[in-house]
Amino acid sequence: MTVQIITDSTSYLPQDLREEYGIKVVSLSVTFETESFREEALDNDTFYRKMAESSRIPTSSQPSLQELYEAFVAPIREGRPVIGVFLSAELSGTYNSALLVRDQLLEQYPEAQVEMIDSRTAAMEMGLAVLAAAKAAKAGELFVAVIERVKRVLERSRLIFAPEVLEYLRKGGRIGGASALLGSLLQIKPILTVIEGKAAVLEKVRTKGRAMETMIKILLEDVRTKGLGDVVVHHINNEIEALHIADILKEALQVVVPICPIGPVIGLHVGPGTVGMAYYTLK
Repeated sequence: MTVQIITDSTSYLPQDLREEYGIKVVSLSVTFETESFREEALDNDTFYRKMAESSRIPTSSQPSLQELYEAFVAPIREGRPVIGVFLSAELSGTYNSALLVRDQLLEQYPEAQVEMIDSRTAAMEMGLAVLAAAKAAKAGELFVAVIERVKRVLERSRLIFAPEVLEYLRKGGRIGGASALLGSLLQIKPILTVIEGKAAVLEKVRTKGRAMETMIKILLEDVRTKGLGDVVVHHINNEIEALHIADILKEALQVVVPICPIGPVIGLHVGPGTVGMAYYTLK
């Protein structure tokens, strides 16, 4: 039976790819002072407008155990192997909840094949691994081979981004190794990445334009030495700069470079204005 791939909403996989490769998505949620929304049910324009109007940064929460259970039990009942790939456990309790669900399912269905993977990252760095796994599953690869495909892509992947400010990361407690920058932000535009599941400083430059140039340079050097697996450009309510980066990469790489907006859960922790890219290499 074809392996079922399940991920969470912070992968930000486009809907057409989910449908084409049968990827199932469980949703995290965001909460304003008096309202809560499932991320999957809230469009980005509405969310970022509401966040701009709010006096407080909203909070996020993981999927319920029940939603996770229902997502996994359906394919298991069909006799299908299931692989879940989730947001870094350093950023959310989603992965640990998925482990609890796995244990429950294996008690009920001892012969089931279930694997939960902590991506140790977020957004389309995770999404590209999920997509690669789903393509392998659709091509008929077996359970163990699909698991290895996920891990191989994650090992060769990178998420780099330039936030407009670090205030959102600081308030959300997700700043990780970038905390050393907080006292000297006035003259710095940091380029961040994700290391061991948390934000960390990759480079420090003086302007946003220089940050975009440096991110592109880093990616192109990685591709020159290791080859390109796949790439997307990310943005948080900043499509104009994302289009500019995608055009440069398209010309340099001679491939179509999709633009993938980041939604509410990651957006509230990183902040509007952010641009970046997720990619993986062939070696």
